[in-house]
Amino acid sequence: MQKSTTAERAEEASLYSGVRGIAVKILSRVERSDSYLEKLVDAAIRNEGLESRDARLLNEITHGVLRYRERLDWVLNGFYHGEYARCLPPVKNAMRVALYQILFLDRIPWSAAVNESVNLVKRLKGTRSAGVVNGVLRNVIRRIDSITWPVEDAVPVHYLSVMGSHPKWMVRRWIDRFGAEETEELLKANLERPPVTLQVLGGEDNREMITRWLDEESIEYSRSPLLPNYLRVPRLSGIAERDFIRDGRAIVQDDAAGLAALLGGARAGMEVLDLCAAPGGKSVAMAELMQRQGSITSLDRFEAKVDALRDTTERLGLQDVITPQVGDARTYTHEPVDLVLLDAPCTGIGVVRRKPEIKWKREMKDLRELSAIQRELIAAAGKLVRPGGTLLYTTCSTEPEENQEIVSWFLEQSPDFSLVPADEFLPQTAVESGVVDSNGFLQLLPHTHGTDGAFGAHLRRAESSE
Repeated sequence: MQKSTTAERAEEASLYSGVRGIAVKILSRVERSDSYLEKLVDAAIRNEGLESRDARLLNEITHGVLRYRERLDWVLNGFYHGEYARCLPPVKNAMRVALYQILFLDRIPWSAAVNESVNLVKRLKGTRSAGVVNGVLRNVIRRIDSITWPVEDAVPVHYLSVMGSHPKWMVRRWIDRFGAEETEELLKANLERPPVTLQVLGGEDNREMITRWLDEESIEYSRSPLLPNYLRVPRLSGIAERDFIRDGRAIVQDDAAGLAALLGGARAGMEVLDLCAAPGGKSVAMAELMQRQGSITSLDRFEAKVDALRDTTERLGLQDVITPQVGDARTYTHEPVDLVLLDAPCTGIGVVRRKPEIKWKREMKDLRELSAIQRELIAAAGKLVRPGGTLLYTTCSTEPEENQEIVSWFLEQSPDFSLVPADEFLPQTAVESGVVDSNGFLQLLPHTHGTDGAFGAHLRRAESSE
């Protein structure tokens, strides 16, 4: 059996050879399965032993195709003779990979982009399919200056869906909520490459060391306008291998997640439960806020994720503070504690700029299905909060069904809890940046704050009447 598997892998590697072939294989797998892009790319870089230049190109192509997929498909559908939607995923993705290079990358000759995709399709599907792909792509190049795009004033949903490259259902609901102009800004923000954001651990000395190293390496960076111990670096390849990551002086975490952790009001000596903890960034952030004094039980359903979290805590020297544990938050039993963090499973629509495949995987029904799970989780979480303690509810979603509506439902069911305005826990610079909405919730949006989308609510349980 092992020999057969090895032979199949060798055959697949020969079919999908080269960076562009690997890109097509990854994109096709993302399209056909629940696999997520970042893990597939990281595995390919590791397994194929790609050099840094090829690794950067693989990241660029795969993320770029998924960011701009709707716009790419608009062009390809217009030039394809037949029913483009019925193309097999590898053929479709071979054309998308070539077209992305043609439309968005300056340093790659168009002929090379076309030839790579044509040869790949020839290996996969034969000469006839390769001829079709060659004809479509050559025709695009010949008429590239006269491509007909959707008309802006005709149907806003259609125009913004194509040019902003998001599914129509998502665009439609954002137009209803924000208006067409602000929706366009949100779509543009989601198409941008997000920076690598570093949370510096251990205080000012470590921040000075890291910024000095960045200066010496001539790597551009800026300090987050929201949190003083966060740095935004536009480009930083091989981040996991950097010494300051390996030795625990910093972790990669968006400042939106940092604000969400800060919202809990964690202090030294607290007993904390993090109910959906993996990959553990908020547990680490709270440990820092607690000055590494107190206890955090970091729970997750999946043993592999808990093992990874345990490795992280040991690397950061936090094993005396953070205790990773396998468990389901809906049925977990524990004595009530000072602070319960429920970073609820959600659609992830707030992190589309970082994980562009999310917008193509999610549907409207996911909001309904996940909100039911979120209600179960928040109801269970509330029972684990001691009188006078805090339930911190957060998501990486921008959608009311997963955020405000869940909190409102919980408060109706739990009269001993009340919302504490988020501005009581956040730096003034962040509050002045508009991260707290009119209801007292933490609400970050990519186009407004330059961060991932995120939501948070600080819910305090009344003191015992006894």
